[in-house]
Amino acid sequence: MSDRIFAGIWIVLCIGGLFVGWQIQSEYSYEPVGPRPFPMAILGLMLMCAVLLILRHPDVVEWPHRRTLQRLVIMVISLALYAWTFEWLGFPLATTLLTACFGMLFGATIPAALISGVVMGGVLFYSFDRLLDVTLPLGVWLN
Repeated sequence: MSDRIFAGIWIVLCIGGLFVGWQIQSEYSYEPVGPRPFPMAILGLMLMCAVLLILRHPDVVEWPHRRTLQRLVIMVISLALYAWTFEWLGFPLATTLLTACFGMLFGATIPAALISGVVMGGVLFYSFDRLLDVTLPLGVWLN
C-alpha cells in the first residue's frame, strides 16, 4: 500500500512539474530544441512510471538486505557529488567517475568500470556536444 501512496504523491508532483515545465521560456535560442523538451520528457516518463506503479499487481515486498541499502546510499551520494562537481570537473570527467562508481557497485572489476566510464563519458559528451548541439561544461581542467 505504501508504494501506491508514494506513486499517488509522485503523480501529483509530476503533473505540477509538467505545468511548470510547459512555462519554461528562453530569451534567446541557445540550443536547437530549446530548454523545454528535456524536463517535459523526464517528467512524462516519471509520470508514466508512477501510473504503472499504481496499476501493477500487488505483491509481498520484503525490505532490502543491508548490503542493498548501503549500495543505494552510495548511489545517492554519488549522484549528489556528480551534481555538485559537474561544472567544476566538466561533463566528461564527472560522467566517467559516476559511471565507474556505478559499475563497481554492480560488481564490475576496476579496469572494466574505468573503461566503461571513459567510453560513456566520451560518447555522451560527443553525442550532446556535436550531434545535438547541447553546450556542456568542460570543467576547469580543459578551459
